[in-house]
Amino acid sequence: MKNNNKVLSLLGLATKAGKIASGEFSTEKSVKSGKGFLVLVAADASENTKKKFRNMCEFYEVPVYFLADKEELGKFCGKEFRASLAVQDENFAKAMLKELEKMEQ
Repeated sequence: MKNNNKVLSLLGLATKAGKIASGEFSTEKSVKSGKGFLVLVAADASENTKKKFRNMCEFYEVPVYFLADKEELGKFCGKEFRASLAVQDENFAKAMLKELEKMEQ
């Protein structure tokens, strides 16, 4: 999956708008409380982390995508490294999903 640029720039905007929960604990809380509309996990996250979020997102019916790496995800949400984050705004999530689906084709 290349060409994450649009997704990552939307991520930057969502972060500025305060609509991102990042880090494992916050992401999990966001999904379980129904605030997360989309979960992004770094492609270089551990298998354990990926499995945990894949299962959790399936259970809570939240789309989950694996893209970029921890450094890139962190950079766009203003942190150093981030293995996972949740988008807590429906419109940002929809816009990102649209781009993510384009990339899969």
